[in-house]
Amino acid sequence: MTKYQAVGIGNAVVDVISQADDHFLTRMGIDKGVMQLVEQERGEFLFDQMENRTQMPGGSVANTIAGLGAMGLKTGFIGRVHDDELGHYYANAMTDEGIDFVNAPVPNGELPTSRCMIFVSPDGERSMNTYLGISSELGPDDVDDSVAGAAELLFLEGYLFDKPKGKDAFQAAARACRAGGGKAGISLSDPFCVDRHRGDFRKLLGELDFVLGNEHEWKSLFETDDLGTALEHAASESGLIVCTRSGHDVVITEGDDSISVPVSPIAPLDTTGAGDQFAAGFLFGMASGAPLDVAGRMGCIAAGEVITHYGARPQADVKALFSAEGLI
Repeated sequence: MTKYQAVGIGNAVVDVISQADDHFLTRMGIDKGVMQLVEQERGEFLFDQMENRTQMPGGSVANTIAGLGAMGLKTGFIGRVHDDELGHYYANAMTDEGIDFVNAPVPNGELPTSRCMIFVSPDGERSMNTYLGISSELGPDDVDDSVAGAAELLFLEGYLFDKPKGKDAFQAAARACRAGGGKAGISLSDPFCVDRHRGDFRKLLGELDFVLGNEHEWKSLFETDDLGTALEHAASESGLIVCTRSGHDVVITEGDDSISVPVSPIAPLDTTGAGDQFAAGFLFGMASGAPLDVAGRMGCIAAGEVITHYGARPQADVKALFSAEGLI
């Protein structure tokens, strides 16, 4: 049986990027600089309007797993793509990055492969239109217990909590991982997602070993404007709590112990993927047995690298950056 240092479960989304001026955005009815969810017909129309498009595999936890793979860990990813051109592209691209893409593309009339159509304006603004497609249909049948059970770390994507079958898949995977001696955790992903599923997120906390979120997500989860109160509640319900704060110190809480990890200010070129790569650095620290403050610093370094260029995945050797800081 293959043993994995890290396995992720999340949306398998192809990021499709094209240049577009303001006139084009207006003509297409695209709101500039925001992310919108679109239905299938609208998604396929916008996809067909993209000229000179480039594409890359995306999705929040998939980006984290790619970051971990680039750091040399043995990784796997559980996601759902269709047996179409973009689905095969996604599966092959993940495999080419050294990630075990566990699930074969799904045939027979399922929804198309998920995609995020990103229109980049001359001023650098990114207007994102996301069609969730087949990836949001992931359920327990897509989770191979032998994969989740062979993971030292299992990382779940909060976005998939929007459907009951996604919740069921997470619960099954987390139990298989922990039964196999691994640790399971989740990214809260989005404060609006937390708002919609607060009760189920709270229930899941008790079955997880670690939870990553930003300050807005933690406050939303416990319905408070006081971050300290939110993290205190969280620590009483789960093992390890990590809170990022957009350029301010990262707070890591485990039981009664809490530490702050300083963040070095960096002028961002593109903040896409900052949270995803923070998670990659932090989980690398966990996987290598680093103290929590070192793991937090690794997360900050990985996030700092990805915001210096376009795209949500690392371009530099992040592990070498850890070495340069004396962390490994």
